[in-house]
Amino acid sequence: MYVLRDIDVKQLNALALAYMGDGVFEQAIREHLLRSGRVRPNVLHKQATRYVSAKAQAAVIKEMLESGFMSDEEETIMKRGRNAKSGSVPKNTDVLTYNYSSGFEAVLGYLYLLKRTERVEEFIKYSIEFVERPKEETL
Repeated sequence: MYVLRDIDVKQLNALALAYMGDGVFEQAIREHLLRSGRVRPNVLHKQATRYVSAKAQAAVIKEMLESGFMSDEEETIMKRGRNAKSGSVPKNTDVLTYNYSSGFEAVLGYLYLLKRTERVEEFIKYSIEFVERPKEETL
């Protein structure tokens, strides 16, 4: 098994970090939905998209930026992810939203690969609470 040292993680391409973050967040959301009693497959998929869509992730990361939730290091990673050129154009969202979503996933992948488990959990908890907050509170 290959071990990524912290120095290796810090030098990874932002899109590689986003790739990891996407998987980490997807798994966390699936677990959250199952533990909250939502178990019908068609309901699970529909509910999951509320959390893992580019639109939701972009909204969460913008809120994190505005509230000062992220450290300077995390903000730097978010900007790397946001500014990375993926070479593909998203089908169901605009490029800016997609870029912020990539920034969100890059931070999560970065934290996960650095084994900052507690911070990963805080990041995911914040995201879930943001998505589940009543609409009038998010305006």
